[in-house]
Amino acid sequence: MQKIVGIIALVIGIMLLVWGHNMAASLGSRVQQVFTGAPTDRAMYFYISGSALALYGIFQILWKRK
Repeated sequence: MQKIVGIIALVIGIMLLVWGHNMAASLGSRVQQVFTGAPTDRAMYFYISGSALALYGIFQILWKRK
């Protein structure tokens, strides 16, 4: 059961990372980045949550409980 949850978390985390990357590469985000010098907050939230969820999934898959 632990590995199934880990695989699901890893897949969702990767999906969030890809979605955040697509948001950061959009035209609206590029225009805002020109004026502010930073990517949009929403893209950063997707990057952070995707990374955290992917790491959680990896740990769930690799960590064996007794």
